[in-house]
Amino acid sequence: MKLPFASQQNNLSSPEVKHQIISGGVGGGGTGRYEPKSVLDICRSLPGKTSEFDSGDHNSIVLSSSEDPLRLDNYEHGIVNQFEEWDSLMKELGLNDDSAKSAYLPELPDLPPIQSEVTAPTMSLFLNPDFENPNTNTNPNSLDFTNQYNIDNRTGFDFVDDIIRIAECFETQSLHLAQVILARLNQRLPSPNGKPLQRAAFYFKEAIQSLISGSTRLTQSSSSSEIVQTIKAYKTFITVSPIPMFSSFTANQAILEAVDGAMIIHVIDFDIGIGGHWASFMKEISEKSESRKVNSPAFRITAVVPEEYETESRLIRDNLRQFARDLKLRFDIDFISVRTFESLSFKSIKFMDGEKTAVLLTPTIFQRIGTGFINDLRRLSPQVVVHVDGEGLTGDGTSSFRQSVIEGLELYSTILESLEAANVGIGVGAGDWLRKIEICVLLPKIIAAMGAAGRHVTPWREAFGRAGLRPVGQSQFADFQAECLLRRLQVRGFHVAKQQGEMMLCWHDRPLVATSAWKC
Repeated sequence: MKLPFASQQNNLSSPEVKHQIISGGVGGGGTGRYEPKSVLDICRSLPGKTSEFDSGDHNSIVLSSSEDPLRLDNYEHGIVNQFEEWDSLMKELGLNDDSAKSAYLPELPDLPPIQSEVTAPTMSLFLNPDFENPNTNTNPNSLDFTNQYNIDNRTGFDFVDDIIRIAECFETQSLHLAQVILARLNQRLPSPNGKPLQRAAFYFKEAIQSLISGSTRLTQSSSSSEIVQTIKAYKTFITVSPIPMFSSFTANQAILEAVDGAMIIHVIDFDIGIGGHWASFMKEISEKSESRKVNSPAFRITAVVPEEYETESRLIRDNLRQFARDLKLRFDIDFISVRTFESLSFKSIKFMDGEKTAVLLTPTIFQRIGTGFINDLRRLSPQVVVHVDGEGLTGDGTSSFRQSVIEGLELYSTILESLEAANVGIGVGAGDWLRKIEICVLLPKIIAAMGAAGRHVTPWREAFGRAGLRPVGQSQFADFQAECLLRRLQVRGFHVAKQQGEMMLCWHDRPLVATSAWKC
């Protein structure tokens, strides 16, 4: 759906793991072949005893300068409360409260079976034990912006024209004129209030203004309190919207299918976020091993993260290690800086004999360093490359800055509209959680997208083709899972579609996130 701006063209020529973070982001048949189960079906008991996993020496670059690279034999030496600030953060998250051990991944009420012999998988990622479905919207608006704003002329959308003019000024380096328009727009959009398009416009205005002024106030490293707020916002996001959970379980399912039977699983994650999406994966491989009465495979993660991600890296490491300990799962994690990876590519990552490797990609890494490193995947020969596109749907890597802004406004106003649909029935305080999701989860994505907008890079599909990657379809069971997800959250207007080998989550006629799997 196109944005209603007056002029398309203008003459002016981006517990325990613990309750707060982890609780709160397959089909085909053949006799003798294990059929992977839902990554969301995690209601069975914990696995039994496993053998020790010796991860060997680590030469990877770890962002935290305060401790040695990770080794599994360091588990018993204490992994939290090493710094005063860190202790405060852990307390605020409730991560050092032994009473939080009641449940990692609390469950939703059971879904009535779709067929008499089949019941929907349990989905409990990040959800609170007392969760009640807040999504009671039965009559969502369409994406007709004119009807949405109840106006018959274009004057109500002048702020969209102003955003586009500012983008054009940025492209032509007419920065003085851009500042003049921004000054006017700051008076019209002083805060993120109003309808979804108005709020999206405010966030894009802030991101573009930061680019023009060279300010770092929107991109500087997060404080401990800001990280806490981000975790809480993400927990809320995954509770009320299917978008983050769809991204998580479709990626996990593709990896599970590709590495089934491995004794060492190694995932290279280029967008680990707060790490919560690995909780169900770890639980699933542990429970699979228990059902087969074999030792759990060793699980390794190499996360490629920004240089300013040191605090988040410690939090992710501590919680995932604790979660693995409680599962009796052999686990290791390394963090590699984006700058190091950009310089050395996959040579910066340690590999082990006999492991099965999966690579998880999102547009975030392409925004930072382009797609050139994809050529190296041929030498790596991973079992699967999973691409989760939740931001790159706004362009193919060749769009101008102006066009990227237009497409971004369309995408994020649609996301905000879908969140408003989830808002119905929540009652008092709904605006607070909605604002936290926007500020802590969506605004950083907009800032990153605007920072990379206008940069001409090889589109990721073209880069995959040059590297010899070919798409592989996802299983019918993955389709079933997606339908179960939408049934559980019941925000009408969402549906699942497939196109060019991608499984897409759509809000009405607009794709919001797409997952695809590839092999060399």
